[in-house]
Amino acid sequence: MNLSTYIPNYLSTFKKKGRQGMKQDINRFEILNKITPLIENTAMRFNLVPIEIDFSKENHRWFLRIFLYSKERDITLDDCENVTRSLEGFLDELIPVKYYLEVSSPGLERKFKSEKEFIIFKGRRISLKLKEPLEGENEKIFKGELIDYDINEGLTFFRFDDGQELHIPKNNIQSAKLYID
Repeated sequence: MNLSTYIPNYLSTFKKKGRQGMKQDINRFEILNKITPLIENTAMRFNLVPIEIDFSKENHRWFLRIFLYSKERDITLDDCENVTRSLEGFLDELIPVKYYLEVSSPGLERKFKSEKEFIIFKGRRISLKLKEPLEGENEKIFKGELIDYDINEGLTFFRFDDGQELHIPKNNIQSAKLYID
């Protein structure tokens, strides 16, 4: 993939960063544990929340991807650039390999990757896929509004089709994603 021609569906900035030199064994979880507090604190300074931080290797290249969210407003290119500039010198000290930094918004129809996203996106429209249909129903895919999420109980969901409020156990949720009309 040629990064100079890659145009994502969301705002993004790419930078080649890090040290070069001898090949090293990299513990990505150790690096994530070191950099996550720095990224969270930096994003917080701009009233943003990092909903996902990923450090992974693809096609022999390391990528640090940070997805930012704000409940009050849409993420702009300026937001991504501000966070990138604030982080770049510090990250270079903590990441011992050459990497590409990608800071972006989560995208309009982002698939949820963690339970905390059910809390972050409370009040938003989502598409929900269940493992098993609810009692007395055949459908497993619904569109509606995420009303609430309890880490033990599961999801409270307002289904658009019939205006019903549903309580869906956490263990019956196969996937969820943001939904735009």
